[in-house]
Amino acid sequence: MSIPTRVLLVEDNPADADLVMEAFEREKISVVIDIVQDGQAALDYLYELEPEASSQRPDIILLDLNLPRKSGQEVLAEIKADASLKTIPVVILSTSALEEDILGTYNLHANGYVTKPGNLREYSKVAHGIDDFWFNIARLPRSPSWRTYTDQDQKNN
Repeated sequence: MSIPTRVLLVEDNPADADLVMEAFEREKISVVIDIVQDGQAALDYLYELEPEASSQRPDIILLDLNLPRKSGQEVLAEIKADASLKTIPVVILSTSALEEDILGTYNLHANGYVTKPGNLREYSKVAHGIDDFWFNIARLPRSPSWRTYTDQDQKNN
C-alpha cells in the first residue's frame, strides 16, 4: 500500500481551492490536500510540524502569489532559506502571467510556475501534469526525518 502524496495548497480564494481539489479528484490522483488561506498560515503549518512526523510533511507545495498577511514571494523566500524545508518542491499557481512575477519567483528558487487556468478541464490538465512529473517522473525525498544535516553536524557524529 503506497503512501498518498501530501500537497500543501496555499490559496486564499475558496473557488480556486475547490477547483484544484476537484481537478485532482477528476484525474483520480491519490493525494491528501491540506489547504491554508494565507502566507503566514502556510509558514505556521510548516513550522509547527515535528521533524519526525514525516507523514505530515508535504511532498509538494502549490503556492499562490497574491496572499493576505504574507505574500507568496515572502513565503517562498522563507521556505527556500530554511534548511529543513528547502527540499520541498514549490510550484507557483498564480493568475499572474507577468514576466517579472515569473522571473522573480524563479530567482527565489521556485521549482515551477503555472498560470491558473480558467476552468475545470484546464485545471485537470495541470493536476495531471503535476502528477505525471512530480509524483511519477521526478524523485522526491521521503526520508523519515526531514532535517538536513550540515557539515558541522556530520563532524560532530
